[in-house]
Amino acid sequence: MRWRIIELETHDAYFNMAADQAIAESVAAGADPTIRFYKWHPSAVSIGCFQSMNDEVDTAKCREEGIDFVRRRTGGGAVFHDENGEVTYSVIALEQDMPKGVIDSYRLICGWIIDSLSTIGITASFAPINDIVVSGKKISGNAQTRRDGVLLQHGTVLYDTNLTRMFSLLKVDNAKLSDKAIRSVEERVTKALDYSKISQDDLYRALLSGFTKGKDSYTGKMTEAEMKRAESLADKVYKSDDWNFSR
Repeated sequence: MRWRIIELETHDAYFNMAADQAIAESVAAGADPTIRFYKWHPSAVSIGCFQSMNDEVDTAKCREEGIDFVRRRTGGGAVFHDENGEVTYSVIALEQDMPKGVIDSYRLICGWIIDSLSTIGITASFAPINDIVVSGKKISGNAQTRRDGVLLQHGTVLYDTNLTRMFSLLKVDNAKLSDKAIRSVEERVTKALDYSKISQDDLYRALLSGFTKGKDSYTGKMTEAEMKRAESLADKVYKSDDWNFSR
């Protein structure tokens, strides 16, 4: 199996989610399995496919601050994607080429992240079903979907995080929106900067190395057809209220 590696790119939330779908369709049609790395500009909030945008996100605040909001194809909870606070990855491959069990496939791909972090002095471990932790604190959250014979897993690795801003964009009961609530999250979440004074690019380079180690791979780009499909999906689906407010 030969992997296409799409190196770190920056897009808005709608294109990022559309690109995952376009590549998944391409892989289903016979294209090489693909690993892509990306950032979000502007910063964004994404929600899981089973969540309600109105229940989870202060969309008025997002619009006021120029923050994108989008529904993912994968499950899981609402996530704030700080353009300077994380590196995001996607792994897209035929189901037949990946472990059949959901936890086993999470364990495999999350293992690539764990190996990556070890190269910059961070000792992490897999916390089923889909988290990676350092000293008991979450540094990476991941989500997965399987459709049309294709596995798509994407996730974030935290470099830095602005919890105050996160709380201002996600809907939290007023009683919980306090310094105490932020301290509670700080006790459960960590970031690369807590352990290593590296740049965001250093973190990306470590992930690139860890994800490609031992693989037959080449650096590539999205094809013209994939780009056109992603642009169409971004405009017609991922920017649309019909999709984002479908629950």
